[in-house]
Amino acid sequence: MFPWNEIDTVLLDMDGTLLDLHFDNHFWLSLVPAELSRQRGLNSQAAQALVESSYDKVFGTLDWYCLDYWESELGLDIIGLHKTLVDRIQLRQDSMPFLSALGAQKKSRILVTNAHPKSLALKLEHTELAAGLDHMLSSHETGYPKEHPHFWQHLFLQFQLDPRRCLFIDDNENILQAAKDAGVGYQLGITNPDSQKPNKVFSDFPAIGDYHLLLDDLLAD
Repeated sequence: MFPWNEIDTVLLDMDGTLLDLHFDNHFWLSLVPAELSRQRGLNSQAAQALVESSYDKVFGTLDWYCLDYWESELGLDIIGLHKTLVDRIQLRQDSMPFLSALGAQKKSRILVTNAHPKSLALKLEHTELAAGLDHMLSSHETGYPKEHPHFWQHLFLQFQLDPRRCLFIDDNENILQAAKDAGVGYQLGITNPDSQKPNKVFSDFPAIGDYHLLLDDLLAD
């Protein structure tokens, strides 16, 4: 699928790409509205409407991914609530074999995530993900989300990357496009970010649902 001899670095999203997105979807779409309903005495429809309108206001911005912002905006102990669901933080079953194969082929493996550092730390604590990575960068360290070109400029400079020799993997087609626009040479979508939801369809980028499909070509490089 890819000319691995032309790829030095693989840039990897976290949630939905290396970890099962079910944790985040359940947290933000179910637990947060339920907690607002409980604390404010709202019915479930009113709580859901409040959450959705709050999300829509900052969608695609750094605040949308910022746990501190949501603690202030919603008046909830977001980190405390995260900790009640740690049993749902799960690696995709195909992530570590893929990361191990990349390491064996001397490809640099860099996590590039919009996840807030507190969320990132919690997920690293409860998975073995860190063992399969060489570097990590949260967009909160750059001041820009991955949707913004300045994020990519910061990434390339920090790690001295030639973007033309990078592959970026993400479950969000808009962010794949942002990476392409920034000069990243290769992009790959993930069709099954949430194990509990139907597969996604990508219109503009190649996409797979299992990293094992890449291993033969990668290990033959």
